[in-house]
This record gives sequence, C-alpha cells and structure tokens, in this order.
Amino acid sequence: MTASLDAKQPARQGKARPIARVVKGQPASDGAGVKLNRVIGTGQLPDLDPFLMLDEFRSDDPAAYIAGFPDHPHRGFETVTYMLAGRMRHGDNKGNKGLLGPGSVQWMTAGRGIVHSEMPEQEQGLMWGFQLWINLPARDKMTAPRYQDIAADAIPQVAAGNGATVKVIAGSYDGMRGPVDPGRTEPLYLDVDLAADGSFSTPLPAAHAGFVYVYDGAVEIGPDGAGRTLSRGELGVLGEGEAVSARGAGGAGKFLLLAGRPLREPVVKYGPFVMNTPDEIRQAIMDFQAGRF
Repeated sequence: MTASLDAKQPARQGKARPIARVVKGQPASDGAGVKLNRVIGTGQLPDLDPFLMLDEFRSDDPAAYIAGFPDHPHRGFETVTYMLAGRMRHGDNKGNKGLLGPGSVQWMTAGRGIVHSEMPEQEQGLMWGFQLWINLPARDKMTAPRYQDIAADAIPQVAAGNGATVKVIAGSYDGMRGPVDPGRTEPLYLDVDLAADGSFSTPLPAAHAGFVYVYDGAVEIGPDGAGRTLSRGELGVLGEGEAVSARGAGGAGKFLLLAGRPLREPVVKYGPFVMNTPDEIRQAIMDFQAGRF
C-alpha cells in the first residue's frame, strides 16, 4: 500500500540526533555455514539494548548460502528476518510454515522455546537480507511462542514527496503503522530509500536507543549542516535527541532505521538462548535437551 504525504503537515520534531559512533560489521558464519556480515553482536558492538544482534547476508554464490539454517532452538528473545532478494522457507515445531520472498518479513517471538529452520528455496541468484534479534523483558521471556509471516504487499510504503520512500515494518511513520505488533520494546523498523537530492526526517522518542545501517550507497545522518556521512556497510549509533534526519550524500542511498525502548535488564547469552541469569540459561539447555521446547 502506498500513501502520499503531500497534503499532510509534518509532525513537529525536536533536536535531530547526531551519530555518536560508527561501526562496521565483521565476517561471520551461522547455521550450516551461511556466510554473513555481523554488525551487532561483535566485540566492537556486543549489543544496543534492546537489540542483541544484526546480521546481513548477501551473496550470489550458492555455496555461501545453500546449506541454510537447519533446525535450531531459540528462547528468550525475538528474531526478525527481512528479505531484499531471494527466497527462504521457514518451518518450526509449532506447525508454522512460511515462504519469505523479496520484501517480506518474518517476525518470530521465541518466548519459552521454539525450534525452527530457514532454508533457501533457490540454487542460484542473489540471496540478500537481514536478521535482527530483539530482547524480551524478563516477564515475557517464558511467554508462548508466536510467529508472524508478513508478505511484502502488507508492508505500508510511504512516498514522502521529498525524494524518500519509506517502508514501515514496525512502529509508525507519518501516521502509517507497520503490520507488526511490536511488543513491550516498542520497536521502530523503517527501510528508507533516499534519492540523491532527497531528505528524510521523523520524530524518535528521546528514551529510545537507535541506529542507522546503510545497505546501499551513502547517506548523511544528523543535524542539517552538522551531519555525518555513512557509506554502505556502516552502522551509525544515534546520539541524544528527539528526531532523525537524513539527506542524500552525493548519490542515492538506502538504509534501515531501527529504534527501541531499552530494557535495562541483565543479559546472559549462550548461543540461541538469551535470559537474565546463568541458572535460566542452564534450565533452557536442559529443557531443550529433554524435548520440552
């Protein structure tokens, strides 16, 4: 669905957030050897509360992705897979099945435990997308698992009229709400396509942690006249403020804007389990081994 903003007045915005730091991803592999670029979840940026991990997978070499992500467990957080190109088949032990194609999203709340797989449904061509891990608050870590399979045409697309096109995956942009029920961390997840001479801005709660990840071209982020240019593969952690502002930087650019309410709770990670205490991690391992997922 597409909406025009030409007849609307922009929402009142406060101070544009500067870029507090810039990080680049590191080569990694996951699943059965899928090659990817890990941007959050490294020694450089272990997490950004409530975000635990961000991976970008991008390859036109089938050997880099064909083995996929066979059955594996999760507990205590949410996974969000967003496809730009290629096809991935999801299946889990709760009976959920889905096919992720270009522009589609899978938002899975692992809760107390789920076992799932994501396997490529192609043997050649470009496979490109992202997987994000979002933490769950302690009171929700043992909630019932939930699966949301969102087709590309169910994601609102806003033609801003100032050289920006915005896909609203979660949260809202200029009155358009994304199809995902976001949960207690109140995440904002936007995919912004910015023309060379385009501009983009949106309010952002001052208490939310946030970042911009440029996945194509280059974009200038920050206050007008004092922004910082991010190029493909760079993540900019947002500093303090009440809005995000972006401009084209010598050419077109595409970026993800993500923000969420920090939980400020202890985080204990062990592979596919994210809990609050070591005892809870040990219990997760025992429950999985005993077939209680």
